[in-house]
Amino acid sequence: MTEKLPLVAITGRPNVGKSTLFNRLVGGRPALVHDTPGLTRDRRYGEADYFGTRLRLVDTGGLDPEAVKPGGGVSHDEVIGAGIHRQALRAIDEAEAVVLVVDGRAGLSAIDHQLAKQLRTTGKPVFLAVNKVDHPTVDHLVHDFHSLGLGTPYAVSAAHGRGIDALLEAIANTVGSRPAPDEAGDDDDDDAVSEWDPDETRNEDDEPTFDPDRTAVDDEDEPLRVAFVGRPNAGKSSLTNRLLGEERSLVHHVAGTTTDPVDTPFSIGERQYVLVDTAGIRRKAKIDADIEKISVTMAISQIDRADVVVLVIDAELGPAEQDARIAGMVEQAGRALVIALNKSDLITSDAQKAQLREAMKDTFHFLPWAPIVMLSAQRGDGVDRLLDMVEQVATQHRHRIPTAQLNRFFAEVIERMPPPLHHGRAIRIHYLTQATSRPPTFVLWANSPEGLAPSYKRFIANRLRERYGFRGTPLRIAVKARKDRHKPE
Repeated sequence: MTEKLPLVAITGRPNVGKSTLFNRLVGGRPALVHDTPGLTRDRRYGEADYFGTRLRLVDTGGLDPEAVKPGGGVSHDEVIGAGIHRQALRAIDEAEAVVLVVDGRAGLSAIDHQLAKQLRTTGKPVFLAVNKVDHPTVDHLVHDFHSLGLGTPYAVSAAHGRGIDALLEAIANTVGSRPAPDEAGDDDDDDAVSEWDPDETRNEDDEPTFDPDRTAVDDEDEPLRVAFVGRPNAGKSSLTNRLLGEERSLVHHVAGTTTDPVDTPFSIGERQYVLVDTAGIRRKAKIDADIEKISVTMAISQIDRADVVVLVIDAELGPAEQDARIAGMVEQAGRALVIALNKSDLITSDAQKAQLREAMKDTFHFLPWAPIVMLSAQRGDGVDRLLDMVEQVATQHRHRIPTAQLNRFFAEVIERMPPPLHHGRAIRIHYLTQATSRPPTFVLWANSPEGLAPSYKRFIANRLRERYGFRGTPLRIAVKARKDRHKPE
C-alpha cells in the first residue's frame, strides 16, 4: 500500500506563479505554465523530498471569490472560473497545510486580503510565499505583506529558485513525513529483476545465462497508471469524474476545458490506480494558440508515462483520422490500449450501430488486438466493464512466457510454416526467447536475420496472439544473429 503523505495545497489568486512554484518544488515541468490567468483549472498532485522528508503537493487554479458570487452570468469563462474556484477550495479542505502565493511585484490586492482572512479561519498552518522577488535588491517588496496576518512572509522566486529552500524547510518541519529507517530496502536485490540483454549475457554455448523459465517480476502493488486520451470533447473528463464519483476534472461543452494533465490516485478494493485526464489532442494544423500547443504536447507525453492508455471516442461522431493517429502513438510507445466508445447510449438504431462498427473496423484496421468498450460516462453504463478491461490488458501487457514452453510452441509453428529462403539458402531459426515484458518483446535467433521479412515477423506475432492472447498490448519481434560457434574467429 502506498504511504499516505501529508498534503500541502498551493493556492492564491490567478497568475501569481502557483504552477511555477509547484514545478519548482516537485521538479521538472509537470504543470503547464503561461502568463494567461486561469490556465490551471484542475487539481494537480506531485511529491517533494526535502532531505528525506517527503511531502505531497497539490497545485490549484486561482482562487477568485468574485467567480462564485450569486447573480453571475453563465458564459463559458464564468462557468470555468466558478469551477476553478471550487476545485481550489476542495484542495484546501483536504490539505493539512496551505501555501498562499502572492505577487511581490504587483503588490497587495484586495483579493489577497480576502484569501488570507479565509485561510486563517481553517485553523491550518499557512505559509505566505511572496513570489517574483528575484533579487535581494527588491526584498523590501515583502514588507507590505506582513499586514495579511499570516506570520513571516517568505521571499521567493519560483522561476529562479531563490528562497525555495527556506520555504520548503519550514513546511517540512511543520507537516513533513519521514520514511521509517528500514523502508529503503536492500539495493543488492536490484540485479534479480533486471531485464536480460541478449547481446551481453551469453555463455560459451551462446545460450542465455538467465533462468529461461523464470516469470517476469512485476510489482502489482504499484498503482496502475491509466491515461485517458482522445480528441477534444470526447468525454475524458466526464469519464474520470464518473470513476471517481466527484468533480475531479472540470467539464464543459466547449472543447479545451482541460489544459494540464490531471493525475488522481484512485482505488477499488486493494487495487491502486492513478487516473490521468488529459487535454484533447487535435491535429497540428488546427492548433494556433501557444497554450493549446503546450497542452497537446503534455497530453501526448502522458502516453509514454502510462501503463494503460484509454482512447476515448465520441460514439455519436464516430472515429476520425486523428483517433487513428493517437492510437498509432500508443502502439509506437508500446503501451497497452483500450478503446472506449463514449456516449454509446445515443447510438440506438441498428443502422447506427452497423455504421459505427464498420467505421471502427476501417479506422483501426491496424490494431485488431485493441479491445473496444461501449459506455456512457454521463449515465455510468459500461464504466465497470472498462475498468475490468483495463485490468485485463494490463495483465497481458506484463505477461511473460517461460522459454521452454515458448520453444515447444515455436517448433510447431516452424513445422507448419518454415521461414522463406533467402538468396536460395534456407534460414535457420535456432530458438525464440522473450526478452522483456511491457510490451512483450520476443527475440528470434537466426543464422541470417536480414533474410526474415517483416511479413514473417507478423506471422509469428499472429501465432503468438492465437496461442497466448496478448489482448490489448502491442508485441515486438526482433531478429538477432546467432554466432556459429564452429566457425573460426
